[in-house]
Amino acid sequence: MILHNLDAMAQNKFNVFHWHIVDDSSFPYQSYSFPELSEMGAYHPTTHVYTQTDIKEIIEAARLLGIRVIPEFDSPGHTKSWGAAFRNLLTICYEPMGYFPTGQYGPINPMTEFTYKFMQTFFKEISQVFPDTYIHIGGDEVDFDCWKSNSNIITFMNKMRLNSDFTKLEEYYIKRIINIIKQFGKKNIIWQEIIDNNAKVAKDTIVQVWKQGYKKELAKVTSLGYKTLLSSCWYLNYISYGSDWKKYYLCDPHDFPGSDKQKELVIGGEACMWGEYVDDTNLMPRLWPRASVVAERLWSAKDIKDYNAAKQRLINHRCRMVRRGIPAQPISGPGFCSIEESSKKISSGNLLEIEKKIILIYIFFIIVHI
Repeated sequence: MILHNLDAMAQNKFNVFHWHIVDDSSFPYQSYSFPELSEMGAYHPTTHVYTQTDIKEIIEAARLLGIRVIPEFDSPGHTKSWGAAFRNLLTICYEPMGYFPTGQYGPINPMTEFTYKFMQTFFKEISQVFPDTYIHIGGDEVDFDCWKSNSNIITFMNKMRLNSDFTKLEEYYIKRIINIIKQFGKKNIIWQEIIDNNAKVAKDTIVQVWKQGYKKELAKVTSLGYKTLLSSCWYLNYISYGSDWKKYYLCDPHDFPGSDKQKELVIGGEACMWGEYVDDTNLMPRLWPRASVVAERLWSAKDIKDYNAAKQRLINHRCRMVRRGIPAQPISGPGFCSIEESSKKISSGNLLEIEKKIILIYIFFIIVHI
């Protein structure tokens, strides 16, 4: 399904596949440094994993289509599946008084050196497996309640003079992860919460803005000098009835209060498809052709925003994708796609001619392959 979607991406001029490859629910990445992660953390240790062979195939297929593959290994939150194999990576949560464990585990434990030795080995592997310059290290939606309940975390924060400020603890952790991946020649992308929490991170960090109120957020992040990606407008896993694509088309990533220099720091945008209610049964029709709208927006000048003109282009392109085998859903009400281009009547003479061409093409490919 990923390979099929890469073909669709190429046909729509998308040039980066941001692969949020693990999360709380499952750890399907099959690590050769820590095979236990997928053996114990995936939905199934053999049938629901991405093997190293799978990953190489996806990266190479993407490369041939002009698409970069940027992996995301989100932490310190969204990491419950990591703890299935390495429980001491996670923070033990306690009852409100702090005396008894609840049996639950929270974000990555930021105070132990085991955490950073583990991450050193893990990200060394990731840096070798994924050739792109960037690794997305996450940082979103960190629940501080578990950290707050753990007296060992509180003692560590006092020792580090973090003044009971859990955003500073998060900053401490993220900075150490950034320093780890820098050792392997990689740069990082983070979610906006880290900057919202006033963390100071490396200036070559890219900040991904995903929450609402994005205009104010873009102004803030770019004023701090960080390069920025926008995805707030384009969460395509959310569905609504009717022609909902107009709002995607009219979202302008440069439409925020800021100087021209700030707007130059907005280097792109991202159409997001999260998997809570999406799998291979509904991925493609939910994604396409709504993602096509995002591609046109991001490749177009800001003054190209005629909704009616775009509508006809989109209808035509949706049919083009259907003829190419992409199950793109209807986008603008009742209609049909012409099948004339793909199923013209063929006379017996024409059929023989086509068979000759097919044989010649087949031989040609064999010769090239040899």
